[in-house]
Amino acid sequence: MSEILIAQQGATLVLTLNRPAKRNALTPGMYASLTQALTEAAGDFGIRTVVITGAGGAFTGGNDIGDFLNTPPTGAESPVFRFLYAIHEFPKPLIAAVRGNAVGIGTTLLMHCDLAFASDDALFSMPFVSLGLVPEAGSSLLFPRLVGHAKASEIFLTGRNFTASEALEMRLINEISDDPLAAALKVAELIGNQPPTAVINTKALLKSGHHQAVSMVIDAEGELFRIALESDEAQMAFMNFLAKRSKG
Repeated sequence: MSEILIAQQGATLVLTLNRPAKRNALTPGMYASLTQALTEAAGDFGIRTVVITGAGGAFTGGNDIGDFLNTPPTGAESPVFRFLYAIHEFPKPLIAAVRGNAVGIGTTLLMHCDLAFASDDALFSMPFVSLGLVPEAGSSLLFPRLVGHAKASEIFLTGRNFTASEALEMRLINEISDDPLAAALKVAELIGNQPPTAVINTKALLKSGHHQAVSMVIDAEGELFRIALESDEAQMAFMNFLAKRSKG
């Protein structure tokens, strides 16, 4: 069974993270599949919108920690960073449907989505500092722009979880829904019926004020992230995390 399910519903491409036994934790192969699907969707006139969701009770548990320890991303061409650039540059509307845990990239991904819907039990977290790392995906710029410096500092520096209600208040999501995938598909259909060039151009204009700045921040974060991954501090944090998980 594929760990990334790809299905087209009308003019909407649905990408489903499909590793429920591991809470949809992401591997390099999954990142590569997502990047390829987004690249192909960008050039396919028959696809007007893309929805990203997760199978089972979680959106994603973030990066697979064991995988990160064994095969850390080493450069801009690594699957992780190619995916980050793909979502940043994706020209068509990108919509997220979130249930359960949205850890790390599961939360920072939403800052590149044009709309996001979440269930009431969704739980968001960006525990980069807790793992001896730094934020990624341009989130060190995008999150403070969204919620303000004080709130962004609280979330990043403590690594604490936050609820769907908080995410709505922060404007990270559009709506709390009993069925976030149905809500995402409904708005995707509405957007898909709009003139497609006008949609693409409007998205580009909405991002134009900070697009280049985000690109530069993704690069800077990526370099610091790679350095941090090799540090004793991060290695110890990873080991402590894995030890706690094995006991739990």
